[in-house]
Amino acid sequence: MTSKELVAQMTLEEKASLCSGRDFWYLKGVDRLGLSPIMVTDGPHGLRKQAEKADHLGVNQSVPATCFPTASATACAFDPELMYDIGAALGEECQQEEVAVILGPGANAKRSPLCGRNFEYISEDPYVTGETAAALIRGVQSQGIGVSIKHYAANNQETRRMTGDSVVDERALREIYLTGFETAVKKAQPWTVMCSYNKLDGVYLSENKRLLSDILRDEWGFEGLVMTDWGAASDRVAGVKAGLDLEMPSSGGMNDARIVQAVREGRLAEADLDKIVVRLADLILKTQEQKKADYRYDAEAHQDLARRAARESAVLLQNTDAILPLRAEQSVAVIGAFAKTPRYQGAGSSKINPSRMENAFDALEALGLQMEYAEGYPLKDVQSADLDGMCTEACRAAEGKDAVLLFAGLPDAYESEGFDRTTLAMPEYHNRLIEAVAAVNPNVVVVLLCGAPVVMPWLAKVKGVLLAYLGGQAGGGALAELLLGKASPSGKLAESFPLALEDNPSYHYFPGAKKTVEYRESIFVGYRYYDAVKKQVQFPFGYGLSYTSFAYSDLQLGAAQFQPGETLSLSFTVTNTGSCAGAEIAQVYVGLAESKLFRAEKELKGFRKVFLEPGESKTVTLELNTRSFAYYNPAAKDWAVEGGTYCIQVGASSRDIHLTAELTVAGDGKEALLAETYAKTPIYYQLPAGTLEVPDAQFAALLDRPIPPGERQKGEPHTVNSTLDDVRDTLIGKQLLKIVQEKAGEMLGDQNEDITAMAEAMMMDMPLRSLVMLSQGAFTLDQLESLVAMLNGNILKGMGGFLKKKK
Repeated sequence: MTSKELVAQMTLEEKASLCSGRDFWYLKGVDRLGLSPIMVTDGPHGLRKQAEKADHLGVNQSVPATCFPTASATACAFDPELMYDIGAALGEECQQEEVAVILGPGANAKRSPLCGRNFEYISEDPYVTGETAAALIRGVQSQGIGVSIKHYAANNQETRRMTGDSVVDERALREIYLTGFETAVKKAQPWTVMCSYNKLDGVYLSENKRLLSDILRDEWGFEGLVMTDWGAASDRVAGVKAGLDLEMPSSGGMNDARIVQAVREGRLAEADLDKIVVRLADLILKTQEQKKADYRYDAEAHQDLARRAARESAVLLQNTDAILPLRAEQSVAVIGAFAKTPRYQGAGSSKINPSRMENAFDALEALGLQMEYAEGYPLKDVQSADLDGMCTEACRAAEGKDAVLLFAGLPDAYESEGFDRTTLAMPEYHNRLIEAVAAVNPNVVVVLLCGAPVVMPWLAKVKGVLLAYLGGQAGGGALAELLLGKASPSGKLAESFPLALEDNPSYHYFPGAKKTVEYRESIFVGYRYYDAVKKQVQFPFGYGLSYTSFAYSDLQLGAAQFQPGETLSLSFTVTNTGSCAGAEIAQVYVGLAESKLFRAEKELKGFRKVFLEPGESKTVTLELNTRSFAYYNPAAKDWAVEGGTYCIQVGASSRDIHLTAELTVAGDGKEALLAETYAKTPIYYQLPAGTLEVPDAQFAALLDRPIPPGERQKGEPHTVNSTLDDVRDTLIGKQLLKIVQEKAGEMLGDQNEDITAMAEAMMMDMPLRSLVMLSQGAFTLDQLESLVAMLNGNILKGMGGFLKKKK
């Protein structure tokens, strides 16, 4: 029986019931029609299935699963085949655990290096994001398991992520923040898309018809269903009208009843509800059909894949005097607690319970390296530790050694879901340790374990830097192989590393005001900005060293002219000119120098990872299409192509171009439609060399609408979407906050500092409607509305609502 036939047999109540979860992780079914409940779980770099106590913060334990490197790491592999393999492995583990949908990948653009969840996200570049996400999705879904690509959309920070209004101009929205999702949808058709918490253009994503229906379905051809992030549903009936299919988790039937009431009162057409229920039934039927009974995955093969992923993702940032690779006969000091207790993943909903763990010290020892170890710094209780004594011990171990491997980076509490970083600095005690050890031994290699960019004030004093990011459960073994030359590093940065926080174009506008975050930098995100203003960076986008060297030659274009609607092939040769085998990630950029629009100097439009033996050459062939030259034209409400002479650039990073060729592209002339508007925005044509500050009038002209107020206005009433921070100074709010803090303390118990820091930050940014979800039915929507009435001073109305409910 088809999903449409099943829906035709459902009662109105049964239809509405499918629109929300049964509990925290399960969808509902309709037993009499053969639709069984299905389970969804967190990802995206491993399976986080909670068998008992449920939460979406990573607080409670989950079943053991393979913890792959986080997205910030695997993006640096620039390898869709690897991502497909990881996806297939995730799918296999879901099959064994009887999970229907895994929540991921995260396709949010890295607008600022401070976003606390950047370790879960792929890149600052939408092309890399789209290609990487599409490959992972195809891999997962090849196993009969669905994904939920997230968080759709313009959700690029943790601060006030549940209530903030993202104020983005249309070009930036389309070119930077939606393109990764668009590519993944068109190339991989994810079974589900997860909408984010925030607002866009003043409308919550959970009820934003333009995003959920007009763009996602009508423009991109999305065929699956849209679910909320956990607790993201605001007005559930408005969500149904907008195209939101599934609310997660359960609302205890409260929102289901509101859907039924809206249909019966004529405020919601049952035909609109039917469309949603058909999609829900489709998903349940699909997962039932593709379920593999008694399936068991190969845990050893997945461990090997996790190590391969970590090995191919690590980025060699510095290698002065070819200090790496080390030789087994060298005398070596290994310093830093991360060497034995690695930081291998971030905190929050993606926190995996690894099936096993490797550490770099044991892996180096197994490969025959003789080492002296010093802890260097504590993992906990830093305030009470003898940091000077630990530093002195580390320096003693380093003295006289042929080389020092110093493991450092960002501890657990420095980056997490739920809060953003406030600085690019590593802990000062990590920096001091590196400086002190480098003062007694010039042959220091720093191994960095972190989820996002950091500044390196000690860079000129050390000879080597190997960036591991967060390498998953097999990262220790991978690092040992790279450090001893069993493999050559081949990763390249999928995000820029600025020299200072104020160099980032979002510096003045991140994380924004209480109610809004203004994306005033527009399309100038990451290397698009740094390259346009010729700003010096610590390490550029696409950068990464190898133990061998490569040469580029013979760039050939398939034609001298390009017409929109065609494809253009290009080819070039890469040669390994060094003495060991290795892989090079060749990158293709496209730029139009003489543009009537403000544009990036160049944009990545193709890449290929090429493995070469010493002396070997290979020809790389890639294709460019209309979108390779297009920009989004808000006036035309469509993608457009500006005519002119484009420069096709091939190189090893955005700052290391080896080959160039010119191409004449025919345009459509639609840039003329923007002339009047863009005449009012000169700053985007002449970006300042210093810190970017965009005047109000120019940003408003770019938006083509007034800039919404960033702060709560005097006399503005509280709503169900007000946060605990908004109401904390009211009499009722103080009492409410005290109750929530007590309950949170009971739930958290004796948790690690990363979990505690995340929970404390999220608590204050949480909208009041989240209390319904967190109470698991003990607190109702009607009671919430009564509470809001009391917060607004209407005590009698509020108390009346509570008393009425009690009766």
